[in-house]
Amino acid sequence: MPVAVAYPLAALAEIAGCFAIWAWWRLGASAFWLVPGTVSLIAFGWLLAQVDTVAAGRAFAAYGGVYIAASVLWMWLAEGHRPDRWDLLGTAVCLLGAAIILAAPRGS
Repeated sequence: MPVAVAYPLAALAEIAGCFAIWAWWRLGASAFWLVPGTVSLIAFGWLLAQVDTVAAGRAFAAYGGVYIAASVLWMWLAEGHRPDRWDLLGTAVCLLGAAIILAAPRGS
């Protein structure tokens, strides 16, 4: 599965799963929210494991930048808090870092 597909889907799954726990714990939602939240977090782990790399840590580190971008987008679209310039700058820096990790030339 291409990274450009796996990472955004993984971010959506992780944020949805974490938000389900947040909603139950912090917002008083029904414990039934934990069921789809758990399924979502399992999907997140599976999606992240689809990234073709020799080191899991590298896949996880690069994913971090995508997760940050997805979280800022979630904050804006799902929670109604528009990102400020510092959110956007920080997101850009993180995505640049993720790109460096994924695209760096490496010897065998």
